[in-house]
Amino acid sequence: MVLEGSSEALCPPPSLELRSPCNKSQAPPPLGSITHPHQGLYPGDKEPVKYGELIVLGYNGSLANGDKGRRRSRLALYKRPKANGVKPDVIHNISTPLVSKALSNKSQHSISYTLSRSHSVIVEYTHDSSMDMFQIGRSTENMIDFVVTDTSGSSGQGGGGGEGGQSAQSTISRYACRILCERSPPYNTRIYAAGFDSSKNIFLGERAAKWRTSDGLMDGLTTNGVLVMHPAGEFVGEPAPGVWREISVCGNVYALRETRSAQQRGKLVENESNALQDGSLIDLCGATLLWRTPGGLRRTPTLKQLESLRQELNAARPQCPVGFNTLAFPALAQRQTVDKKQPWVYVNCGHVHGYHNWGFRRERGAAGGGSLATMGERECPMCRRVGPYVPLWLGCEGGLYLDEAPPTHAFCPCGHVCSEKTVRGWSQVPLPHGTHAFHAACPFCGTWLTGEQGYIKLIFQGPLD
Repeated sequence: MVLEGSSEALCPPPSLELRSPCNKSQAPPPLGSITHPHQGLYPGDKEPVKYGELIVLGYNGSLANGDKGRRRSRLALYKRPKANGVKPDVIHNISTPLVSKALSNKSQHSISYTLSRSHSVIVEYTHDSSMDMFQIGRSTENMIDFVVTDTSGSSGQGGGGGEGGQSAQSTISRYACRILCERSPPYNTRIYAAGFDSSKNIFLGERAAKWRTSDGLMDGLTTNGVLVMHPAGEFVGEPAPGVWREISVCGNVYALRETRSAQQRGKLVENESNALQDGSLIDLCGATLLWRTPGGLRRTPTLKQLESLRQELNAARPQCPVGFNTLAFPALAQRQTVDKKQPWVYVNCGHVHGYHNWGFRRERGAAGGGSLATMGERECPMCRRVGPYVPLWLGCEGGLYLDEAPPTHAFCPCGHVCSEKTVRGWSQVPLPHGTHAFHAACPFCGTWLTGEQGYIKLIFQGPLD
């Protein structure tokens, strides 16, 4: 596939036309943040065209400090009033010292590949009226539509997930990736590594993984990579995890590198594409995003439906089997402070109780051969199983659900409650962590799952009357 050692690769033509000539004087519309539905309307349109929604795992419906502007836990992509997509146009082979001069035209999108100190390849991009482009990254500059910061896993003691703040040393790129959506049915959506900066350029330096493809074009990978996993089956039907792949700057699909930032790319996977589908996961090395299509979202509970499920749970008047006090799930907006009526669960057995501060008797005793449980673990008074004892929180992000069934199960050890199908599906998904590790995690808070299954069926006791 790659002809890096061929004469064509070593002595490429000075320029190569990739598309038919077009009017270069007509600059494409500027990139901007279009997140409100009515901003995507054409005059006379009744409803905006929604391409889909991106949901950041680990936040359970909103950032800890609230969703503000382009920094939020969830973003809907709507059809723009005017297309701002771009496509490859012309390749230039120039001397590296002349790159800055060649990129002086700020109305022209381009990608620069530095092959050596003396040789660079610049690919000019031209306006594509059939596409809308959305950019994702850590930068707060205007060309980024969705500002994403590193997600830190929750301790399992709160209803929210990551802090929504930026870590001291973020591993997410300032211009992580770009998504292009077809403006005409069926509105196919594709993802590409790297985004254009304020000068409308993408730079792949001398140390970045890059190569010339078999057809004479250029391609490359970003430092920490953009990974994508498509579901093996229908996400809301028979969910099964797929295989994590890496997406290149030009949208090609590759097997993973040995480590996240290795310079040697993986093998090209020719029978897979960069087209997103309902349930596709996008990992930016610090945050993982879920792509939901409009069709998929119609089969998930809305916030209003989740509130109805909460009220139905409380209407059943579950009781603590020891204290006999009635338990109640707190309001969906209450995600940080534990309520005095809030149900708690022993995650190793599923028995639901009210809060109590006993159960450490053998752990505290110095005699008798040592402790029975580790710090933070207790003995269930119903079955005597020892394990973590945590408050239960209802999963508030409906887009993470795989169906609209009642919440009957909880993730271990964090205690986020949702449907059985949802816990089963997510417990099978290995999410990237660090440079080469993968762990299943609660999608609502990011806590790594524990136990044999990673979830537990909740055992409630109804009212005695």
